[in-house]
This record gives sequence, C-alpha cells and structure tokens, in this order.
Amino acid sequence: MQFAQRRHQIDSSGIRRIFDLAANLKDPCNLSIGLPDYDVPDVVKEAAIDAILHGKNRYTLTAGIPALRQKIKAMYDARGQAAVAQDVIVTSGTSGALFLVLLALLDPGDEVMMADPFFVMYKHLSNFIGAVPRMVDTYPDFRLTRERLEAAWTPRCKMLILNSPNNPTGRLYTREELEEAGRFADEKGLVVLSDEIYEHLVYEDGGCVSGAAFSDPARTVIVSGLSKSVAMTGWRLGWCAGPKDLIKAMSEIQQYSFVCAPAPAQEAALAAGMDFDMAEIRQLYARRRDLIYRGLTELGYDVERPGGAFYIFPKAPGGDGDAFVERAIENNLLIVPGSVFSERRSHFRISFAASERQLERGLEILSGLLAKTPA
Repeated sequence: MQFAQRRHQIDSSGIRRIFDLAANLKDPCNLSIGLPDYDVPDVVKEAAIDAILHGKNRYTLTAGIPALRQKIKAMYDARGQAAVAQDVIVTSGTSGALFLVLLALLDPGDEVMMADPFFVMYKHLSNFIGAVPRMVDTYPDFRLTRERLEAAWTPRCKMLILNSPNNPTGRLYTREELEEAGRFADEKGLVVLSDEIYEHLVYEDGGCVSGAAFSDPARTVIVSGLSKSVAMTGWRLGWCAGPKDLIKAMSEIQQYSFVCAPAPAQEAALAAGMDFDMAEIRQLYARRRDLIYRGLTELGYDVERPGGAFYIFPKAPGGDGDAFVERAIENNLLIVPGSVFSERRSHFRISFAASERQLERGLEILSGLLAKTPA
C-alpha cells in the first residue's frame, strides 16, 4: 500500500522501540516510561463509575461539559490568568490539545521554536502537519536564554513552545527565564504555547511559574491535563485555555476529528480529579528525585538536578547515549536514549516514576555500566 507523504514525516516512538528491545527480558528494571506508578485515586474512580451508572456515556458538547470548562477557567482566573484563559476546550489528552493548537495555527512552512531537548510530540506533530521545528539548543545546562532563542529564530518562526517543568530534563525555568522568553516572543510576534502538564510536580520553593504569564495574552495558549498528576493516562483528559477565537477554531477541528473527550472522564474530572490534593504525591516524587540525583552524582555521572516532572537526563559515559542504552538493556535496565528527545545523542533519560527499590536497583546497574564504559 502506498502511504501519504505526511506518514513519512513521523517516526515510531523511540520509547516504544525500547519496549520491543526489552520484550524478552526477564524482570527488567524499568525506568523508561513517564507513567505514574500509582493508580487513579479511588475518589476519581468512584466519580467515573457513578457517571457511567447514571448514563453519562453519550457524546458531550464538542468543547466539553460546560461545568468542567467553567471550572478550568475559574482555576486560571484565580491564578490571575483570566486574560489568557478567555475560553477553554476539553480535549482527548494533552496530546489532543497540542495537535489541535498546531492544526489551528500553523500552515506548511511555518516554523515552531522549541527547546532542545524536547517532548517528542512537538517535533513529530509539527513535521506531520508540514511545519518546521526550530531547535533552541539549551545544552549543557538546559537553560532558556535570550542568546539561545535569538540563535534559533528566523523570520518564518510563528510559535514558541515552552515546557516547564520539562520532559525529558526535569528543568524548571526560572521567572527570569520565562520573562525573557515572553519579551522575546512579543518582540518577534510569536504565539506562546505553554505546556504545563507537569505543573503539579514541582519540588522547588515557589512552585511552578507559568510560561504563559509574560507574553501577550492575545497570542498565548496553555495546555494541561490530568494524566501526570491524577494518573489518568488512559482516560485521555486534557484541555487548552486561550483566546476565544482560537478555542472556537480548535472546537471546529475537534468536531471532525476527536469529536469530544471521553464523557465519563470529563465527569470524573469535574467531580473529583480537578480537586485532588497532590501534596503527598509531590513529596513522594521529591524523595525519589533526591535519591536518583544523589546516586548518579555520587557515581560520577554528569547530570543536572531536575526541579520538576519525574525525569532526569544524565550525560552518557563515553558520549554516545544510544550505545549506552543498548548496553543498559543488555544488563536488564530499561532507559531511553536522549536522541529520542533531541538532535543530539549524548544523553539518556531516566524516569523516577518508580519505587525507591527500583531506583536503587537501577543505580546498581548504572554503577556497573560506568565501570565498564571507556572514558
């Protein structure tokens, strides 16, 4: 069968390829996937069950249940972001929100600025619709500076994607970095898309500063959801908040694509998911972050301390992350090569969304690999 050319603009997920390589491993130490290691809270499950039993299983309005949209909007209003969150659409996961935003705003040939390393979907979805990713090289410290933004910009750039906390590095941008990025975007007339899916998993004092706080609200969009906080990964519940005309355009596209987000998941988010207290889970991940960061630095790995999310992005001994990951898999450790998230192949990603015992086991394997790897 002959496929459309756009099919060749995306590649199989490198994370999924890790699973293929590991298919025959017995009891591997899996530190590869960004999946919360706890289940959906019971109160959220009960809300979904109640919705199903009471017949709330039909299509919702395309943009989502009005009460849920209003609740999300009220959340941003309370944060002082009413000018940005003029309207809200509920989507099939944050991935659905990203796809709809890109489809609504970008034409073939438009360029999209994103920090390198980046979340895999930014690059591949941009390519899929004919837009051109423009990488902002943030190595070695993963900071977002004016100089680095200027080096990546061209007159064809239309959008700047901000992801803080960042996947795969765990980097939490400072207020000063985000202010500078906002000024840069305004000067260049860029749309700012702030991906805030990890906003509840921040381990530094002061919490998460929104990437949408410092640019022109008329050209600013926020996407988020409940997959990484309330563990609703399989429920596909995300949203986008932004200008009314953009949300209208996204709703029109959603009408002929996703149709609507799953109805029971929307009801559960409204009844319980949006209000779930993340304090205990945040403390749990902070301990794991400290364990893996301390362990890696004591072993001698070159690594930046993550401020949020549940990832850490060490430099691979020997400088070849792909080769290092292959050796790790041979030793029963599942990690992801940095080339999945970057134009470089010098690093690898560890997810610390795993038990402390698994993290300790992973460190033991990494210690052995370090001893066997030429400098």
